[in-house]
Amino acid sequence: MWWVSGFWGVEQTMPNKEYTVTLLWDDDASVWVATSDDIPGLVLEGGSADALIERVRFAAPGLMALNSLDCENSVLHFQFERYAGVFA
Repeated sequence: MWWVSGFWGVEQTMPNKEYTVTLLWDDDASVWVATSDDIPGLVLEGGSADALIERVRFAAPGLMALNSLDCENSVLHFQFERYAGVFA
């Protein structure tokens, strides 16, 4: 089965599974923290969201294998959470 993504019109195989990773800003430590209910054991932190996404992409396959999860043709869905007060 093939599908065409809207981005650059590149043909890709339909993902087998989507794993959600949440990136939450820790104001006290001034870092982003990545966790996932879908990938047990995934807890990483990084100074920037982009750097943390790359760390997750490298760490996820090993954790997925340890948890007998299929990472072949799977995608990571990143959700960001950051709370900030309103300047008044």
